[in-house]
Amino acid sequence: MKKVSKRKTEKTKPRILVIDDDEDIRKVLSEILKDNGYNADSAETGGEALRKAEKKFYNLALIDIRLPDIEGIELLTKIKETKPKMRKIIITGYPTLKNAVEALNKGADAYIMKPLDMDKVLATIKEQLKKQRREQKMTEKQLVQYIETRVKQIEQKS
Repeated sequence: MKKVSKRKTEKTKPRILVIDDDEDIRKVLSEILKDNGYNADSAETGGEALRKAEKKFYNLALIDIRLPDIEGIELLTKIKETKPKMRKIIITGYPTLKNAVEALNKGADAYIMKPLDMDKVLATIKEQLKKQRREQKMTEKQLVQYIETRVKQIEQKS
């Protein structure tokens, strides 16, 4: 019985994809995320991240701005849109106003600078997941309203 509940909680934990070409950063971030109750997965390149995002749903992606095969900002627009919307956080060791503005214009939900302050990273993740849950509730509410409206229309035609 305990195994079933453990599996269920594993499935309900938010899934986070860490995208960084630095293996140490990927490992440390993944471990910290797991220790804080998240399911963490990682990718070394933008291409690997895209393949993983096609196969699985991730609630959130932490994306390094500089990847070996693609710029993190470009990756923002290539990751498929999901419902609820995957939250995307750019991580950079090259903070400039231009990078920040471009990242936000291309769909980043937040922007964090290296070296990483893990308290700030975890607070940002928590805030973004909260926004995602609100969006999901709105989407579900809109769906219910649509169905109720369609049922009324069908009933009126009968």
